[in-house]
Amino acid sequence: MPNPYTGEVALVLNGERYVLKLTLGALAELEEALGAGSLVELVERFERGHFSVRDVLALIFAGLRGGGWKGDAEILADAEISGGPVEAARVAAKLLARAFALPESG
Repeated sequence: MPNPYTGEVALVLNGERYVLKLTLGALAELEEALGAGSLVELVERFERGHFSVRDVLALIFAGLRGGGWKGDAEILADAEISGGPVEAARVAAKLLARAFALPESG
C-alpha cells in the first residue's frame, strides 16, 4: 500500500502492483533524462497540461526506480499500464505533486 505522506503512488504494470516514489536520485535521473532546465519547468508543464508522453514515461520510470524496481526503459515502453495512457498521466502527475508537497502542519 503506497504511503502518500512519503510521496508514494501505486501503479499496476503488466498486472502487478508497484509502489513508485521520487527519491533524490530518481529526481536527478529524471532531470537529466528530460533535459529540463529544472524540475520546476516539469511541474509547470503538468500544471498547464502541456506535458508529453515522454514526460509521463520518464516520471513513471523514475518513480519505479525510486520504488526499487529493477526493470529498464525498454521493459516499461513495452509494458501494459492498467488504465492506459490516462492512468499513466494521472499517476505521473500525482507522483510529481507528492514529491514536492509540503508536509501538513498539525
